[in-house]
Amino acid sequence: MALPATTSYTIDDIYALPEGERAELIDGQMYMMAPPSRKHQDIASDLFTEINSYIKLKDGSCKAYFGPFAVFLNEDAKNYVEPDISVICDKSKLTDKGCLGAPDWIIEIVSPGSRRMDYFIKLFKYRTAGVREYWIVDPEKNRITVYNFESEDTGDYTFADSVKAGIYDDLSIDFRAITF
Repeated sequence: MALPATTSYTIDDIYALPEGERAELIDGQMYMMAPPSRKHQDIASDLFTEINSYIKLKDGSCKAYFGPFAVFLNEDAKNYVEPDISVICDKSKLTDKGCLGAPDWIIEIVSPGSRRMDYFIKLFKYRTAGVREYWIVDPEKNRITVYNFESEDTGDYTFADSVKAGIYDDLSIDFRAITF
């Protein structure tokens, strides 16, 4: 008996979605996205403000982007994500459409419908694509999990902790100041 045929999607399918619908694409598999909650947006906004302010204060060469921001992970037609926050230090990766290749640092804020994606599918994909650092911020579990893929370190923190960014020598984010 033959296996059922599976559909493999491309970025063209993402761009063909009806107005207002969003999805991500990982290895040709499409994952629909629900609109973020207010709490999700509050956390993302505070984190982005901290990171972007730090970069500007230091006159840094990296750029921070707030989702939705298109990331074409493997520079192919089968991988497209919209991280909550992306930091890109190689400006040659930036185009008018988004980022071609892996950002240096990605932060995902877990929503009820994104738990499997953020903790498993994206973790594997970001690591293999060349992302240097990946944070999973989970407000429901009061947890921040930090993966530094360069040093192969993993750290678990709470919203009572200050968390050091691995791609910078002197940036720590105090999660007690994050409001939601």
